[in-house]
Amino acid sequence: MPPRPTSILKAIIMGPPGSGKGTVSNRIVTKFSLHHISSGDILRHHIRNNTELGVEAKKFTSSGLLVPDNLVTKLILSELKQIEDRSWLLDGFPRTVSQAEELDSNYNVDVVLNLDVPFDTITDRISKRWIHPASGRTYNLDFNPPVTAGKDDATGEDLVQREDDKPESVKKRLELYSDMTKPLLDYYSNQDKVVSFSGTETNVIWPHIQSFLQKKTGSD
Repeated sequence: MPPRPTSILKAIIMGPPGSGKGTVSNRIVTKFSLHHISSGDILRHHIRNNTELGVEAKKFTSSGLLVPDNLVTKLILSELKQIEDRSWLLDGFPRTVSQAEELDSNYNVDVVLNLDVPFDTITDRISKRWIHPASGRTYNLDFNPPVTAGKDDATGEDLVQREDDKPESVKKRLELYSDMTKPLLDYYSNQDKVVSFSGTETNVIWPHIQSFLQKKTGSD
């Protein structure tokens, strides 16, 4: 079992799609025993279990609509109330300043971990991802390319690139992320709570995050 932090830590992790945020979050949770709270996972859990909030959220998702900010906030706060004696890592929440203000009215966030990965690096990384639709096997032209270009190793069938993985789509997603998160980063920066970790590879960034959190939590 990893050691529990000597003090309760309330943290948020932010990073653009393709920045390695999922991998970093898993490492933080494993190393420091933080409770990982993903807004997407929480939303799906409530909908699947037909909770009162889940039923309300499903009215929007079933119609292809975004769940309103105030409802997502209720979902997250209901989860946090259950773990008030534990350290946690928020992932995917807050997304707006209004959500951040509501969170602040209930909890004192200690730190916002911001993954600062160049957009060119992310675009290049994601745009080199190809999949075999039938099996879901994923290839990357740099890290694990197929034996035969454009073909699945097991079946020899054609590989395809998802629309979301094409360079122009990735750039649009990153621009949208930047526009959405800038006000949020400014909000927390004004409170001196943002700590940014820059780099192009997760394994290069991670040691700096680990060292920072060790000092922050008083763990070895």
